[in-house]
Amino acid sequence: MTTDSGPDNLRREYRALHADAFNRIGGRYDEAFPRKEGQIAAGEWMIKQLKPGSRVLDVGCGTGSPTAEQLADAGCEVTGIDISPVMLQLARKNVPVGTFFELDVLDLNGSLGIYDAVTAFFSLLMLPRAEIVTALAKVHAVLAPDGLFSLSMVELDLDDIPFQFLGVPVRVTGYLRDELHEVVKAAGFTVLSENRVSYAPATTLAPPEIQLFLNCRRDYV
Repeated sequence: MTTDSGPDNLRREYRALHADAFNRIGGRYDEAFPRKEGQIAAGEWMIKQLKPGSRVLDVGCGTGSPTAEQLADAGCEVTGIDISPVMLQLARKNVPVGTFFELDVLDLNGSLGIYDAVTAFFSLLMLPRAEIVTALAKVHAVLAPDGLFSLSMVELDLDDIPFQFLGVPVRVTGYLRDELHEVVKAAGFTVLSENRVSYAPATTLAPPEIQLFLNCRRDYV
């Protein structure tokens, strides 16, 4: 990763790095993380508060399992976005009633409409902290008033660090619990509940981790 590129070139490099990584990982992601209790619980929290037919955006939808599939089964109108064409192919197969687009969260705008809820499970951790702030603003802008937002991150005090994930190079960011709360609140969300999960992947290619799930509501700002 070069350091003398301009911001736009650097962002394109990041996007290409992570798109290639998840194209290579593909279905191995679900094999490495077969149990997703925290993510499923966050989806259940959201479903309990949504009416059938609610519009939900899944940011970094991956294979569509479990979140897009879970929301679609509950009668929600699900849209997923991801930067990996391979992941999107898997999502369309796993959730045929969903709508999926190859789109970077940083390019998210009102062109896809307004949503009753947004999920972003382990997708923002592939962005530097400065871009996470931008991504949260993008999410806030496409949410309806009082819209719901569920976010998950790995609890780490890191900003844009090279990392080998399932044998492929990526760059990762994390926050400690209190700082993550502050970042989310500053972006215009009220944290309604939190779940902290100790998770051990089903592979030695990914270390055990502490997962933070924040269930939030959009503020009027």
